[in-house]
Amino acid sequence: MPINIPYKLPAREILENENIFLMDDNRAATQDIRPLNILILNLMPEKERTETQLLRLLSNSPLQVHVQFLHTESYESKNVSKSHLKQFYKTFPQVKNNRYDGMIITGAPIEHLPFNEVSYWQELTEIMEWSKDHVTSVLHICWGAQAALHYHYGIGKYQLPEKLTGVFNHLLTNTTVKLVRGLDDQFLAPHSRFTEVNEKEILACEDLILLSSSQQAGPFIMISKDERHVMITGHFEYEAETLAQEYYRDTAKGLKRDIPTDYFPDNDPNQKPANRWRSQAYMLFSNWLNYYVYQETPYKWR
Repeated sequence: MPINIPYKLPAREILENENIFLMDDNRAATQDIRPLNILILNLMPEKERTETQLLRLLSNSPLQVHVQFLHTESYESKNVSKSHLKQFYKTFPQVKNNRYDGMIITGAPIEHLPFNEVSYWQELTEIMEWSKDHVTSVLHICWGAQAALHYHYGIGKYQLPEKLTGVFNHLLTNTTVKLVRGLDDQFLAPHSRFTEVNEKEILACEDLILLSSSQQAGPFIMISKDERHVMITGHFEYEAETLAQEYYRDTAKGLKRDIPTDYFPDNDPNQKPANRWRSQAYMLFSNWLNYYVYQETPYKWR
């Protein structure tokens, strides 16, 4: 998929070195097609890293995609420069009159807070409400998935006794839904969080379909029956070394952290981990773009 992103976005050089098909505005203008317009609300602190991770997974399709990044207006990130935000991001008032084919709401390292104590919760709920009429399909990741489950379906999140971190085995619990078409019956995926959602509550909700679950990590992939919302409680977008970087960062701060489960070779943090979930991640993102964005969105928004 050719991804149309700003020429000076730092992720561009990384993705070009990986042979990801990118496109600038001049070339995109010569193609007589309408690109998919995807809005990404990036709530992660290290925004540039998350940009690269998500753009990489949006690249595995023949569709042309134009991406717009969004940041919160009510909270200013401390881990990204103001110049980066000014050059590559917009705030909600700047986009609320637009319509988007798809939207991604990322995770955020704030699971310890009740939703109503999150500094930008009111802004986020306004965006989620707006998305009902302005976005064809929304993909929610990790805390973003928990926020969506709580806001749209009244499902709570629950504190874990310790951080859930590692690479866990998952089973497909429903193979009839297009979102998981092509995924293996069993597959690996990384998780990194302090809270969970309850599988019984997911199954009891008549508006949701549970597609994949893990014995250790709990519910993983869910979709609403109207196909407008997809929730993923883990981090398919993570690179091979992301969990290691989190582990090294936390232990350097003196925080007590277990070694991520089934992640480092021989459970040795000095060994380099491998990405064992890449193909499944590409497949899921490609399915979302094709079946729930491209196939469903109107050619002209009215």
